[in-house]
Amino acid sequence: MKILFAASEAVPFIKTGGLADVAGSLPKALAQAGHEVKVILPLYEGVSGEWRSQMTFLKYFNVTLSWRQVYCGIFQLERDGVTYWFVDNEYYFKRWQMYGHFDDCERFAYFSRAVIETPGQLDWWPDVIHCNDWQTALVPVYLLEDKYRIPQLGNAKSVFTIHNIEYQGRYGDQVLEDVIGLGRNYFNEGMLAFHGDVNLMKGAIMASTYVTTVSPTYAQELRMPFYAHGMDAVINQQSGKLQGILNGIDMALYDPAKKPGLAANFTAKNPAKGKTACKLALQKAVGLREDESAPIIACVSRLVGHKGFSLVTDVLHQIMEMNVQMVVLGTGDWQYEEAFRNAQRQYPGRFSAQITYSAPLSDMIYAGADIFLMPSISEPCGLSQMIAMRFGTVPVVRETGGLKDTVLPYNKFEGTGRGFTFSDINAGDMLWVIREAVDLYHNNKEAWRGLQKEGMTADFSWDHSAQEYIDIYQRISG
Repeated sequence: MKILFAASEAVPFIKTGGLADVAGSLPKALAQAGHEVKVILPLYEGVSGEWRSQMTFLKYFNVTLSWRQVYCGIFQLERDGVTYWFVDNEYYFKRWQMYGHFDDCERFAYFSRAVIETPGQLDWWPDVIHCNDWQTALVPVYLLEDKYRIPQLGNAKSVFTIHNIEYQGRYGDQVLEDVIGLGRNYFNEGMLAFHGDVNLMKGAIMASTYVTTVSPTYAQELRMPFYAHGMDAVINQQSGKLQGILNGIDMALYDPAKKPGLAANFTAKNPAKGKTACKLALQKAVGLREDESAPIIACVSRLVGHKGFSLVTDVLHQIMEMNVQMVVLGTGDWQYEEAFRNAQRQYPGRFSAQITYSAPLSDMIYAGADIFLMPSISEPCGLSQMIAMRFGTVPVVRETGGLKDTVLPYNKFEGTGRGFTFSDINAGDMLWVIREAVDLYHNNKEAWRGLQKEGMTADFSWDHSAQEYIDIYQRISG
């Protein structure tokens, strides 16, 4: 099949979150399964010269966006069996950050128009256009308008993936005609209308041939108002074309036996010596007391409310009463940043607040920590818990979204499971399971090694999930 994968970011070129990881690994898995895959994304200022030097300029043309005729250049790069198309327009994309600008609606409407126009300009006939999150949500809508104008799109079907429904692309209705170039009928008949505003994600859900989310549990949660951010009625109306497919990770990239930059490499068969070396290196790097016996509890995350950090700050002192150390890596809301800085001052040598973003340090934490804490209020899929398990770090998570789908709770009677879980949004419940984890670490090394082995040998690759996407592509395209 011929698959066009449209995303606003992709590893290794540009990244702000999990979408980039998916856009960097799922197309590669689809290509390895024998399909012709092209990924299209904006050529941001942040794409480094290293990648730009490998690109080939293909052509330029004008994109029609409402009343505007806008330049669009296409650069190409091939990597790992996937062809990448970069959309060049410095007015829209030569900016110091990718998102958060006053004209984001126009910027990504332009990008969506470029996604639609490029196959015709390059004479390529996609079977499926796979779009992701609100930045490409207009592509399925534009496809309804233009698939018969552009011969190359005549048989194309659209798939839309919701990575996080919290960000929907919601704007005042004045953008409809002048900015995104669609008639009032799209608003009056309800495809884009949402409580008096234009909602781009709603349009994609309504217009696309099929809708997916990034975990089976998240697909079920989106039917409930608590998780759906106002979109539960839309999700329930369109539930017949909705499916949850769990994201994967690049198993080779996160292989503790081969990962460069670690103090020591190790395997699931015998992780103890390597984990200890990584632990001591982590303690030294972040200012914790070098102590092999104290389990390190780690968080690597954006420090925001929906990640559950209010639960952590509520019982932080009770956690530190145990024989543990703790390291937090990330940036976010000031109240959490300040709470963790205060904890570092209050518990010197036992608590480390790394209020920054550092990929090398995150790798050190995954490899050197013992317990990985993810108490998320909502977590569509989550990749961190899978990476942590891959490195033999046992997760403690709340049962939501992909956390519930990937972390099987420890059963002390059967000796099964991969980590520790709690269901209610309750700091006391979280504290209880942390105590269970710490107790098992100190008092039952054999059971602890069993949990590590289960996590390290679990298959979190894209192979199964990619096949589920292929099944959808083939089903909708006949």
